[in-house]
Amino acid sequence: MKISETFQDFLGNIKITDSTANTITYRYGRITKSLNQYFRDTASTIANSLQVGSYGRYSGIKGISDLDMLYFIPQSKWDDYNKSGGQTKLLQDTKKAIAKTYSDSNIKIDRCVVTVNFSDGTHIDVQPVFEVEEQDYKYPDTYGNGSWKITKPRKEMDAMLEAEPNENKNLRRLCKMARSWKNKNGVCLGGLLIDTLAYNFLNSTTYFDSKSFAYYDEMSRDFFKYLYDQPKEQKEYGALGSKQRVKVKKSFRRKSKKAYDLACEAIESTSDQTKHNKLRDIYGNDFPKYVNEINEAKALNFNYENTEELIENTYLVNIRYDLEIDCEINQKGFRDGYLREFLQKRFPLLINKSLRFFIKNIDVPFPYEVKWKITNRGNEAIKRNCIRGQIVKDAGKGEKNETTGFRGGHYVECYIIKNNEVVAKDAIDVPISG
Repeated sequence: MKISETFQDFLGNIKITDSTANTITYRYGRITKSLNQYFRDTASTIANSLQVGSYGRYSGIKGISDLDMLYFIPQSKWDDYNKSGGQTKLLQDTKKAIAKTYSDSNIKIDRCVVTVNFSDGTHIDVQPVFEVEEQDYKYPDTYGNGSWKITKPRKEMDAMLEAEPNENKNLRRLCKMARSWKNKNGVCLGGLLIDTLAYNFLNSTTYFDSKSFAYYDEMSRDFFKYLYDQPKEQKEYGALGSKQRVKVKKSFRRKSKKAYDLACEAIESTSDQTKHNKLRDIYGNDFPKYVNEINEAKALNFNYENTEELIENTYLVNIRYDLEIDCEINQKGFRDGYLREFLQKRFPLLINKSLRFFIKNIDVPFPYEVKWKITNRGNEAIKRNCIRGQIVKDAGKGEKNETTGFRGGHYVECYIIKNNEVVAKDAIDVPISG
């Protein structure tokens, strides 16, 4: 399959489905109607609200769970809320209005928004606002003594819309691809920051202005290099269009470098299977498999069975925290060390050695659950019918011990589960050479 067709299929695979879009529209409509009845005594399901966030910018992908909307409070009510305690009162009234449609137990006030939680794990953050000049909006912040702050989502949406034809429709596609990378590799990047970085990258070069799917492997490579080359000390960016400050929660440079290296290896490889596998390591299981993978595996072992389990088949993936795992190696003839040290010093990674995978850094607040997956790769794993790939619970120590028995790649993933969502993840690829 040509690279252009592969990326077209990939983007088709991560598209928000019609059924999901219909559900989102229905829920937005019910919330809007509730607010209109409360604040305006009308029953419209579309007037006075705005879909914002990645869904509003059309840069979201399937599995989207964080949705955002603005509701425009009548200007006549400004004096009612522009007083001491008014910010809290506005959020309380917003919650009261929505509770006439949705159960009160599923609605929470969270500083600046009212969050409506649904049984499928998704939620909508409703932000009541007053419109000011130039399509900017004042929203309530209940922190401290309360205050009014400004949000400018229309300018961000307009910037995305205006850039699309100039970038040959590559901007939204790159934003969606970057979200798949985030979910696959556990990159702690918010949606607005992803869109801003993609926007800045495409504005930094004219090379892709007339390019399309056939160049998306190159666009991937150059985008990840752009991310890795960002200044270490940069802690915020001006959002596309609005130039409002978007904070960098955690450094994305390490995982950007890993993605850049994989993209380079994919481009340089003469094997279609290797290209696909490298790109799947970047973008996840929605990136198409090598078309002849099963047939070639069956030729090596007629009894071959792919036993790998996929975390996204069990949980929503909503990366909000940072996780870093490492691997301690015990190998005869070498002092104990860590995987990155062995690779940097070009020490051979031999069979029959002990590996201890462990959580090195994590910022997820308790409580949470840890799960691991070990997947064997390569012809030797196929011949032995030993792909593995089952997702297993951590024993309580935040580590997973393994012993290597044959050559090939060993891909180790760690997942942090909180409130029935994958909120952080990381992976290590361990190449066994002999």
